[in-house]
Amino acid sequence: RESDSIGGGEGEDSIPLGIGSDDAAAEPAAAISESEDEVVTTADGIYSADVVNEDVFCELALDPVMVRDVQAAWAAYQKSAESPEAVAEALYSMMFDVAPGLQALFKTPRAILSMRLYRGVGSIISGLTVPANLKMSTEALGFLHLDYEVTAPRVLLFGDAITELLSVELGPQCTDAARKGLKIVLNYVGGGIIFVRRNYAQRLKILLSSWSAANKQSDAKHGGRDNAAEARVEQHAGGSGKAKAIKAEVGAEKHADGSVHLGVRRAADRDRNIAVPTTFSEMFRFNAAVMGFAGREWMDEVLTAFDAIVRNVANSYRMQEECDVLSLRLSSCEGPVDLSEFKAVMLASLRSLAPKGWDSDHEAAWCWLWGNVDRMLRAQMGKPAKRAVALGKLFKTLDDDFRTRYFREVYSDFFAMAPSGMDYFRQSTTRLLFVAGKVFSMTLDLYHLPDDVVTKLSALGLRHVGYGIPPELCGPLVCSYVSALRKSFPEQSDTSALEAFEWSLSLISRVLARVINEGSTLVMRAINSNSGKQLSKAVAFAPRSERAEWVLNVTVGSQSISPLMWAIEAGSLDAAEAIIKDLLTIRADRDRYYYGVDTLFERHSDIIQRLCLEAPVLLPVLLDGLIWRSRLTENGRRRVVYFLKHLVVRDDGGFAKAIEWITAHQNPNIVCHAVVSYLIDLVWNNVAARAFLYRKTWLLLTAIVFMLSQAVLNSGLHDTVSVNFYVRCMIFVFRCFIYMVSWPSLAMVHIKRGKMDFRSGNVVTIGCVKLPGHLFEFNSVASIALCLILFVMLLLCPIIRCFGHPSIDGRDLAFTERCVEGDVLLPAYSFFSMCGMLCYWALLADLAVFSNRVCAFALIFGHVMSEVGLFLLSLCFALLAFASATAALKEEDEDFSTIHMGMRAFLQMFLGMASSEQYEHLTHFPVLFTVVVVFCFVTGVYMVNLLVAQLACAYSETFEDMIGWARLKRGSVCVASMESVGPRRWRRFVESLRLDEPCEFGEGDVGMPGAIQMTEPAGLNITTTDLIRRFGGSTWPSAPWPEDDTVTDNTEDRMDRLEKLVKKVMKKVVESSVGGGKRNTGSASGGGSSLFSSTAKTKSSNGSSDQNNSQQDE
Repeated sequence: RESDSIGGGEGEDSIPLGIGSDDAAAEPAAAISESEDEVVTTADGIYSADVVNEDVFCELALDPVMVRDVQAAWAAYQKSAESPEAVAEALYSMMFDVAPGLQALFKTPRAILSMRLYRGVGSIISGLTVPANLKMSTEALGFLHLDYEVTAPRVLLFGDAITELLSVELGPQCTDAARKGLKIVLNYVGGGIIFVRRNYAQRLKILLSSWSAANKQSDAKHGGRDNAAEARVEQHAGGSGKAKAIKAEVGAEKHADGSVHLGVRRAADRDRNIAVPTTFSEMFRFNAAVMGFAGREWMDEVLTAFDAIVRNVANSYRMQEECDVLSLRLSSCEGPVDLSEFKAVMLASLRSLAPKGWDSDHEAAWCWLWGNVDRMLRAQMGKPAKRAVALGKLFKTLDDDFRTRYFREVYSDFFAMAPSGMDYFRQSTTRLLFVAGKVFSMTLDLYHLPDDVVTKLSALGLRHVGYGIPPELCGPLVCSYVSALRKSFPEQSDTSALEAFEWSLSLISRVLARVINEGSTLVMRAINSNSGKQLSKAVAFAPRSERAEWVLNVTVGSQSISPLMWAIEAGSLDAAEAIIKDLLTIRADRDRYYYGVDTLFERHSDIIQRLCLEAPVLLPVLLDGLIWRSRLTENGRRRVVYFLKHLVVRDDGGFAKAIEWITAHQNPNIVCHAVVSYLIDLVWNNVAARAFLYRKTWLLLTAIVFMLSQAVLNSGLHDTVSVNFYVRCMIFVFRCFIYMVSWPSLAMVHIKRGKMDFRSGNVVTIGCVKLPGHLFEFNSVASIALCLILFVMLLLCPIIRCFGHPSIDGRDLAFTERCVEGDVLLPAYSFFSMCGMLCYWALLADLAVFSNRVCAFALIFGHVMSEVGLFLLSLCFALLAFASATAALKEEDEDFSTIHMGMRAFLQMFLGMASSEQYEHLTHFPVLFTVVVVFCFVTGVYMVNLLVAQLACAYSETFEDMIGWARLKRGSVCVASMESVGPRRWRRFVESLRLDEPCEFGEGDVGMPGAIQMTEPAGLNITTTDLIRRFGGSTWPSAPWPEDDTVTDNTEDRMDRLEKLVKKVMKKVVESSVGGGKRNTGSASGGGSSLFSSTAKTKSSNGSSDQNNSQQDE
């Protein structure tokens, strides 16, 4: 049941691709009909342990006892090893030790190939219980080995190697039946690979090449992405070269349906403005309209899925999955579905797009493909709708209590079937029940919304790749769902609902397992183990032109995941650091430079923000990678290159947000980094400083006008009413400017910013009131306070109140403040005038940003104010305490008779404002005098000295980051000032940087664009090694980088090898003590120890370097 769920659900749905007849290369229709009459053949009849049968390929049915022994031996061998990687390494070594000639056939790196070998053998052994699934697995392997010279002697050597390994490692646990059964199944698989290669290799190449030719115009528009995808398909198929595309040229060759081509030509002649179809989709729709099939909704669904079907023709599992999903889409289409109509239009379109290369082989290949698709779709025709109805009725009868009991039973059965699953399901029970409910409801949603569910499954599978979930757990989980549901309805007469549930869950598990398999790369496994060393080894196998993509993008279907972002979110910071360092390492061969900064910022344009929020410790690593310094010096100067393009300008040409994100992070150490410091100074000196000065010029002008009208021109106005008329006129004009120009403009600024805050959601909630976020910034607080003060001054202005009223001396003076009502308002008005003047000077304090030293001093003044505030709080407490104590004495001294008078007297003493006569007077009151002495000692000696110590400590801590805080202030001013920079000025600045021109790493050494070059003093940052890793040899972009000889093993690597060696020795000691000195008798622990000892003995000279290094470390 487990394998059935993984392979294809119901038996009638597991339809192979027409493979099985002896004359498979004959007419496709005949091959298809013959494949339907296949019978299950026993191993004794056709397949044996000594002969590879490559003439017949049908289902293999081993004896159940033999299947059980083979699977038990494989499970015991896996348990005896430390990890799956150890099993993979042992299989790889044994295979090439027994048959060294096989090593020349494999070009894939050892780490990748060994894991493929391990997963392949495991899937074959697990599929023995269901012959149909085993045959489909063998078909898939055959399609992947089309370009490999697989022969019967090599198959026998491979089978002998695997069998010998299990026999040596397991001893008596590997029975004769297990050895025989393993040889039979391996010979069966090898014979099937040879059969598929001999009969279908050419046919698949024809399909892929003609499909590429039919879509070549679309490929050109999209930069050749489809061609690259085809090349990857060829590479997965083992091809050594790319398939040659057949040129698509609409000609006048006659075919069986020549009238269709005639119709196309006549339609083009009638209307020259109609564009000629150049892709398969366009030609298909055109021919469908001409042939009278326009408006068929189901045709559009098949056409949408046809590209995936063709490109996965070599993968029977994926092709079955695509056809199952397509059958769900077709069930929602109205009207009858006649698949023969699609075949006619498909062949006509292909003939039109590839007339020169079209021949009988092409006709046979495409008929064979569509025949298989037709059979798969017809097997499901009409069933999805009935299944959806039956399953919906079943779900309606299930209440919450039943679902809870059922989900608990699911996990109980699952943990019994796969105990290793408990290591991955670590969440709480309530969370597990929630997940089970999601899966349960997804089975019904799949029938109604197949596209949405498949998209969600792709995203879910990629997340499970990050979690490190093995796809082997999908089968037992499906079985647990199905078995638990069958237990709940043991007497169910109508099994249609149960079958619908099983089929839907099977399809979900296949999609999920495929996504996990396709997304489980070496990079993701290294991230799951949080090992920078493993990640470096993983990317070492990547082609040099695709190395950055390996660590930045894992795509399965329409979904993608970034290994770098996953490592950051999962907390695998060691792996994330290794990824960033690898991306930002400059590598070069003779032809070109390779540097991943462009790929990194194209994939993650917000990488700076993500690091600031989630992994600040990695931000210096990223910034270090953006600098290149030459090892050589010239005239006491060193060449330096800053790769700042993506930190300065966005892809659309606007100002990048890197400075905004860094300043919002408020880390004074990061902002002092050479890259960030140079970036802020670059933007400030060339663009932002001028915009900031223009903005502050208006504030400075209004401050001068305000100071003239309130503190300069009216300096003698309060003493006499006979002030010069012209002076009074100037005061009135200046105040009118403040009230009618400055105040309205200031109010409008805050109104606009408030609207922007509410629209962007930048609000702060206090109780039930929501306030704009900008109100809580220092400059905004001072500006709003000034706005309110100016409004109050407008209401209280004495000049306005004295209009039409005589002055206090009875004269009728214009613009005077000295009238009866003016004299009443003048004290309050002067108070608000003083407050407004202070607000103006507070806003002008930003001008200190022009000098980092002045700005740093001002910021330090603000940072130590907290200590002063604590001192003032303690002083107020002391004043209140001593004043209340002296008031309780009831002495005859009036200065201490009440609390408020006592506080005033004590404050005068603390500030040194008390006269000697007051102290002499206190001598007449001994108790009061004693209290005053204690107060002076506590406040004047103890508290003041404590304040000095606190200020000194606070200053010493702040002084280390003084320049950093000043640069943060300048960065925030830059961000605010860039809003007023015009597009033309910004474009001129970007063009002046010449970021599109290549930089120079030396005289005549032209590098990459996107950088700013400069020189620095040679002794400022001493560099003794070349920061560019240069390699010789081949310059082919698809070749991986050679091993870097300059990178030597560090102490950690040596300790790892020493630890492994100690473990081996301890296993041998335990084995000797338990087994009486016999290596291969008995227990699983002995098998586990011999796993590595036998492998180490049989290693060839090519694979013995790690063992030699371990011996040297010992």
